[in-house]
Amino acid sequence: MPYRFGSHMSVAGGLHLAFDRAVEVGCDVLQIFTKNNNQWNCKPISDADADLFEKTWKESSIGATIAHTSYLINVASPDDALWQKSLDGLVVEWQRAEQLKIEGLVMHPGAHLKSTLEEGLERVAKAIDAAIAIVQPKYSRLLLENTAGQGSCLGHQIEQLGWLLKAVKKPQHVGVCWDTCHALAAGYDFRTAAGMKSMIHELEKQVGLENLRAVHINDSKKDCGTRVDRHEHIGLGFIGEAGFKRFLASSAFKDLPMYLETAKEKDEASGEDWDVINLRKLRELCKK
Repeated sequence: MPYRFGSHMSVAGGLHLAFDRAVEVGCDVLQIFTKNNNQWNCKPISDADADLFEKTWKESSIGATIAHTSYLINVASPDDALWQKSLDGLVVEWQRAEQLKIEGLVMHPGAHLKSTLEEGLERVAKAIDAAIAIVQPKYSRLLLENTAGQGSCLGHQIEQLGWLLKAVKKPQHVGVCWDTCHALAAGYDFRTAAGMKSMIHELEKQVGLENLRAVHINDSKKDCGTRVDRHEHIGLGFIGEAGFKRFLASSAFKDLPMYLETAKEKDEASGEDWDVINLRKLRELCKK
């Protein structure tokens, strides 16, 4: 089923309420946080809440549902205390995704800070192996997200993602979530035919297209190679409508669920929700 579009939705008031919000704006698929993304601690998900989540999901029209980990997690950190805290946080979030039977859990690989890039990657792989051993996942795959490459953030080069997939002992539990904004900012200019061909070739060679599991579909406020992560509404940034038309036409991505992570706001002129506008724009671009 090609072209499944959705957005990241709030779970305020209850995890299950994200489905109503997603349906209201016209989503096919959904991304959520299962806990406050700016706090380490969280209240456990009760069996009743998990059952309500599953029931609401089944009764809705929403398909592939994924979660995003907290931004506090940094399993590339050279600091042992933060690395352990990040591992513990990843385990909790992965267990919550398993409890909700969510099919994917997106995580940024992290920042190596004052250590070397190679040391940072080793720390990430070590943490993933440790998390898999504890969680023993059955439903949810950990999805490593490509980054814009700000500071010492890992994952902005496809080669780094490929290295991690090969380094993990049980790669069947790991995949990739491809972010369009981050890709452009990191230097992958898929707006041109040559750039798109080159990017897909590298993904196929380093990652394996079968390991692409989800797309974060965001325009970018910053141009190619700036390594600055700033999301923009579809067609209004440096990717532009032509860039998205090319991306959406690619067989490497068109069958993957795609999730907006653009600002939650209303258009000043029309008063319309930007999620509605962005989803409509994506569907129009597919037709073209």
